[in-house]
Amino acid sequence: MLAVSGDLLVIAPRTAPARRASTNPYRRLLATPGARAFTAGNLLARLPMGMFSVSAVIMIAGSRGSYALAGAVTATGLAATAVVAPWTARLVDRYGQARVAVPATAIATLGSLALLLCVHFGAPSWTLFASYAATATTPNTGGMSRARWAHLHRGDPAALHTANSFEQAADELCFMLGPALAALLCAALFPEAGTLVGAILLMAGVLIFAAQRATEPPVAPRTHAGTPLRTRGMPALLAAFLATGAVFGAMEVVTIAHAGGAILALQAAGSCVAGLLYGSLRPAADIRRRLLICLAGMTTLMSLPLLAAASADSLPALAGALLLAGAATAPTMVTGMTLVQRLTPESQLNEGMTLAVTALLGGIAAGSATGGWMVEHTGQVTGYVVPVCAAALALTVAALGVRVPRGR
Repeated sequence: MLAVSGDLLVIAPRTAPARRASTNPYRRLLATPGARAFTAGNLLARLPMGMFSVSAVIMIAGSRGSYALAGAVTATGLAATAVVAPWTARLVDRYGQARVAVPATAIATLGSLALLLCVHFGAPSWTLFASYAATATTPNTGGMSRARWAHLHRGDPAALHTANSFEQAADELCFMLGPALAALLCAALFPEAGTLVGAILLMAGVLIFAAQRATEPPVAPRTHAGTPLRTRGMPALLAAFLATGAVFGAMEVVTIAHAGGAILALQAAGSCVAGLLYGSLRPAADIRRRLLICLAGMTTLMSLPLLAAASADSLPALAGALLLAGAATAPTMVTGMTLVQRLTPESQLNEGMTLAVTALLGGIAAGSATGGWMVEHTGQVTGYVVPVCAAALALTVAALGVRVPRGR
């Protein structure tokens, strides 16, 4: 803009009207420089996490005619992941996300492609176990994303609370859409399509995510801090995650036996919506107390499917109960992950969060086995007792053992 000052003609900047700050916490979160780019890559990489197991079961059972073999192969992959994932996360903390995540994902992708080829060409059964076990190197993409948020918003509990809620909602969304997409691909194209598309999405997503170097947490200098397991309160918190995983695993198996798998999408939908709403609340001043409240709420709401199945015995009643039960999941997970971040040294964030996910996966496996045994030996309705007991166990363990040291 031109202006006159005395007998001089000067150029003055045009004053732009002040923009009104958004009141939407998620819009402010995604306005962080570089956040949208790494979030897009991470979501693309995370979607296959809900596809692989369903795709493997459909592919193996359709080719070999054995659901027992398909279940054993996927269980082997889950066990291998529980062993390998913490070591992968430790390497990520030591050498950086991009340097470790890309080659680790490449190995996992080759494992998925090897499984596909072994099934297609009728290779011996032991090759299926070996191929699926190789996918255990898949990095914890959700944990790496949470580590980036923790780096970008360190010292800002409100933004970090919103970020954790957003990540949990993204988890629920991916595990709600992933199985449906896998089943659709396998049915509409060919039995190996779900595994093939999942492998491509995983590799592409991690490459996009790793390319966003500006938001990557810096590598901490090597220390002799040991494992986050030695932090006071962490073992009990991981035990609570283990019991929480049993809630999810048991609820899934029992509901599939009672009413089919499609209705489980309602539980994930309830959790996704609850996670987004929870992120708009203020972060808790006493994070331990908030965790206990969330676990108590989860224990109460997990009894609703049991009551619906035992009394009404109708699909709409069970659907409503699962929707409400899912609403307790996301707040519990968000608060638990926030507490993991509080207890874990900054230089070991990826490892700490991967330990929590590993405990969760172990609980899912145990809950699935227990729920299946209950359904087979005592009936479908009685099976709903397992998630209620597992939630009560998580509450008890957290109340007795979880402590937050001063300064955390």
